[in-house]
Amino acid sequence: MQAMKDGPYEVVTLFDGTSFDGWTHKDGSAVTWALEDGAMTVAPGGGNIISKETYRDCFLHVEFRCPDMPEATGQHKGNSGVYVQGRYEVQVLDSYGWEVPGLGDCGAIYNQHAPLVNACRPPMQWQSYDIVFRAPRFDEAGEMIADARMTVFLNGVLIHNNIEMHGITGGPLDENVTEPGPLMLQDHRDAVSYRNIWLVHLPEEASAEYEPR
Repeated sequence: MQAMKDGPYEVVTLFDGTSFDGWTHKDGSAVTWALEDGAMTVAPGGGNIISKETYRDCFLHVEFRCPDMPEATGQHKGNSGVYVQGRYEVQVLDSYGWEVPGLGDCGAIYNQHAPLVNACRPPMQWQSYDIVFRAPRFDEAGEMIADARMTVFLNGVLIHNNIEMHGITGGPLDENVTEPGPLMLQDHRDAVSYRNIWLVHLPEEASAEYEPR
């Protein structure tokens, strides 16, 4: 589901598989994850990484692959996370075959919203998130008037339909919700891989006027 690449928007490539030029660790140091065959893989213990690009409203595409960990269970089974704006985690986990996914399973907005359905593929297969993100809104006094919202597709299947966030999720980069934020990928000490990451900055509102032409 990469329709945004064919529209009138400029695509910003965050990771093309060739370098970590657009990324850093949270402390500003160089990325220590592995880079091989067009993908980057968590180096367990290396720490979370963040994109140098920041954004407000966006369309985001991320591809990921969970390792095969047949002896592991629950949150120890191919765990990572895609943090939109560094503040809202879409869970990455090997949840293949689970009939009813919950608040901590793959595709969940962690501890806030369970996915509508389980659209996971088996471990060691590439999967994709396509995320439409609407940043929180504030009035002129800086008071929040609308929480962030997300629509999420996992492997082309709708798993969240314009859901409202209940604030930021656990383990965020920061709590500066009035500011743009980067994409953060979580090191949860499992060798999860990522590739083909890009986004499109979306306009925050359309015209309120109409002029016949």
